[in-house]
Amino acid sequence: MSRIGKNPISVPDGINIEIDKNLVRIKNSKDALEVKLIPEIKVSQNENEIVVERKSERRHARAMHGTVRQLIASAITGLSTGFTKELELNGVGYSANMQGNRLMLQLGYSHDILFEPPTGISISTTKNNITISGFDKQLVGEVAAKIRSFRKPEPYKGKGIKYKDEYVRRKQGKTVGGVG
Repeated sequence: MSRIGKNPISVPDGINIEIDKNLVRIKNSKDALEVKLIPEIKVSQNENEIVVERKSERRHARAMHGTVRQLIASAITGLSTGFTKELELNGVGYSANMQGNRLMLQLGYSHDILFEPPTGISISTTKNNITISGFDKQLVGEVAAKIRSFRKPEPYKGKGIKYKDEYVRRKQGKTVGGVG
């Protein structure tokens, strides 16, 4: 039995859940998310708990048991509290500003980078920090990875965009002079 899959999911107030044959719809007052189910997984609701069970002991069903449970739990958490990712800019002259709905990045290139966030994602900036928030965990992580890819942190000077809790392993670089 999957250790993650057997745990029930508690449903907070304000979250509505509809379970169809192959789809689970999770809604709050303004947003909604859907989680697709595979035929070997059964989802049932008991009052304020959701239980995920598998119908068979096939390898695919065992593999997807914990995954489906965690996807549903992440959707519920996202719609009740939301998810955030924080990025940090390191480098002389590197800056991030919001221009209306778009994020403008100055990262040492000859041009500025304008990034338009997808719907459901909000971005805020301070001096050297970018905060990405939204209700879809996958989309928040995807947007953070896309922004980070514009200038990944390099190991010699440490310049670039990194996650707030990321450690960039520094390298020594070249040594000047030789044996003479």
